[in-house]
Amino acid sequence: MSRPAAESARAATSSPTARAADETADRARAGAADSPVGSQAAAVRVVGVVGAGTMGNGIAHVFAAAGRWVRLVDTDAAALGRALETIGRNLERQSRKGALAGTAAEVMGRIEGTGALEALAGSDLVVEAIVEDVEAKRELFRRLTEIVPPRAVLASNTSAISITALGAASRRADRVVGMHFMNPVPLMPLVEVVRGVETSAATLELVHALCRDLGKTPVAVHDSPGFVSNRVLMPMINEAIFCLAEGVADARAVDDVMKLGMRHPMGPLELADLIGLDVCLAILQVLHRELGEDKYRPCPLLARSVAAGHLGRKSGRGFYIYGDADA
Repeated sequence: MSRPAAESARAATSSPTARAADETADRARAGAADSPVGSQAAAVRVVGVVGAGTMGNGIAHVFAAAGRWVRLVDTDAAALGRALETIGRNLERQSRKGALAGTAAEVMGRIEGTGALEALAGSDLVVEAIVEDVEAKRELFRRLTEIVPPRAVLASNTSAISITALGAASRRADRVVGMHFMNPVPLMPLVEVVRGVETSAATLELVHALCRDLGKTPVAVHDSPGFVSNRVLMPMINEAIFCLAEGVADARAVDDVMKLGMRHPMGPLELADLIGLDVCLAILQVLHRELGEDKYRPCPLLARSVAAGHLGRKSGRGFYIYGDADA
């Protein structure tokens, strides 16, 4: 480990917040032995989140708001700083609306930011929210297996990649599960809970209880490319992009048809910009490769947009132009 990473790991695991988290977690775990699933879910006190992007910061937000101690890991210090700022801003908004238990400052006090994966050593649950790349995720799961305790559950927020493959990389496949949150995480109620081939019933029960504790609705699905959400959603988004590329209508017209005619709250091109065009492309590539059907072939316009750096809201430009990168 490099000196900066080592220093970051020490800071994350020796700060007053981290020590309080560890002491509280130890007491909760001691009381949860041989307890019902709900009590065991309550004993999940320290949660690691790897990846401080849009999904990662949202996942950290909801766990901290539900009383968990969170260690948010990202090797990009700037991204980590932006994530913490975003969480703080969103918590303040919730607090003003009376939608937060406690103050925004109290919730933020339960979140530690670090660049060192080793800071997750005491975690009860780790949720991976890194780039949608199977090899990057497999390597992360291999590393996490060496760092976190055997009791810990490893979850992935992947949109399409096989949970079974990630479980095999971890060497603890019975405790690997998909927790596919929706964007924006603090607002969307669904968590798609994905069962890999080796995922145990106990792990599924625990994760379902955790989701309910977060105020989310868990829906169980089996491990298949894109699961349910993106296997249904992405072909619609892709077809909307084909309509735009072929001149059937402009972006606003495509979205208006779906909003006004089909009662969708957002048009498919607006939604693609919110998700991130790079994420949409990655999901479609997985679907096309794994299922082998032409209906999942990404529209060339989508690939060109990603190549140009036009990723949607997060970059300031996608199918629409945004005033701020995080508009």
